[in-house]
Amino acid sequence: MADYSIWVLEYAAVELFPLSVMLYGPQYKGTRKLPYGYVLLKGRDRVVMIDTGYDHVNYGKALADAYGVSNYHGPREVLAECGIAPEDVTDILITHAHFDHMGAIHLFPNATFYVQKRELDKWAWALSLGSEYRFLTGGGDPADIVKAVEAAQSGRLKTIDGDQDDVLPGIDVRLAADTHTYGSMYVTVRNDGARASEDTYVFAGDLIYTWDNFTGLDPSDPQIVPIGLAVGSQSNLIFASAAMLKDAGGEHRRVIPVHEDRLRTQYPSRLTDARLQIVEIALGAGETSRVQ
Repeated sequence: MADYSIWVLEYAAVELFPLSVMLYGPQYKGTRKLPYGYVLLKGRDRVVMIDTGYDHVNYGKALADAYGVSNYHGPREVLAECGIAPEDVTDILITHAHFDHMGAIHLFPNATFYVQKRELDKWAWALSLGSEYRFLTGGGDPADIVKAVEAAQSGRLKTIDGDQDDVLPGIDVRLAADTHTYGSMYVTVRNDGARASEDTYVFAGDLIYTWDNFTGLDPSDPQIVPIGLAVGSQSNLIFASAAMLKDAGGEHRRVIPVHEDRLRTQYPSRLTDARLQIVEIALGAGETSRVQ
C-alpha cells in the first residue's frame, strides 16, 4: 500500500500556450492548454505540497495577465477538494522560484519550506543586474524572494545544497543546476518507502512541460527535446530529463509534469465545479478517493 496519497491539483491555466515553448524548436505548430498546478501528498502524519502556486494580486496578477492565465482559484478553495486547508500543510518543496511555483508562500502559515540554496543565491544575483538583463529574472516576482527570507526569519525555511535523500520520509530531491532556472530541483517520491523502490514517482517542476519532451513529436524517431525556456543550457535540460526518466524506472507516466494536460487521461481524474482538474496519482491506506 502506498505511503502517500498523491494528487495533482489544477488552480489556473493558459488555454492557448505556444507549443514552441513547451518543446524547443517546433515553430508554427500551434498551441496547447497549459494547466497551472501543484502537487498534494498526504501520509506519514504529514501534509506535503510540491510548489505553492501564486497569489492573484499585485505583481503576481500582473504576470498572470501578461502570460494569459485564466480561471485562477486560490489554495483554500482548491485544497478543499481534498479535505485540506492551507493551515494543515506541514511541508512545501519549492522546485524553483518562478511566480506560479513559489508565489503563495504567505498563504501557508504553518508550513516549512524547502528550496535549493543555489536558486535563492542566483536569483538575488540576477535581480542585482541592470534592466537590460531582465530576461534572467523573467517569470519571477522579487516579492517572493523577500517572502522566502521572511520565512527564514521565522525558522520556516530550509535551504538544500544539491541532492538530498529523505528530505522528508521517502522523499528525495535532486538539483538540476542551470536548467530552466539556476537551481531548479525535481522531487522523487518512493511511495513504498524502500530505497530500491518499485513504486517511484518523479515530480518534474518545470524541467519538462509535457511527456513529449522525452520523445519529441515523431514517435518513429524518438529524441529528448527540452523545453523552450531556460536561463541555463538546453544540454543541461536534456540530461536532467534523462536523469528523471531513469529515476522513474524508464516509465514516462511516472514522471509527473504539472503542466501536462494529458495527466487527466492517464490517471483517475475529475473536473470540479470550478472547471479545474483533480488528478489522483496514488491513494494511501484508508484514504478516500477524491475523483469518484
